[in-house]
Amino acid sequence: MDAHIVDIVIKAHLKEMSERLDRAASLGRAALTCADTGNVSKGIEIALDVEQLIYEVTTLLNAASMINRLGAD
Repeated sequence: MDAHIVDIVIKAHLKEMSERLDRAASLGRAALTCADTGNVSKGIEIALDVEQLIYEVTTLLNAASMINRLGAD
């Protein structure tokens, strides 16, 4: 694999991961705010939206790791 292309692809994966993690953190703060104001059930509802984002981040991380390993050959 061309090292330049590997770097571009990995950078894109890291950017996508960062965006999803920012969104997950935002949802976590919103969930806490709901809980702090007495609406715990809404807080849980919001917090559960983090699950999909974490799955996507894990998938992106695995892909970036694999591309990095393949690009090192």
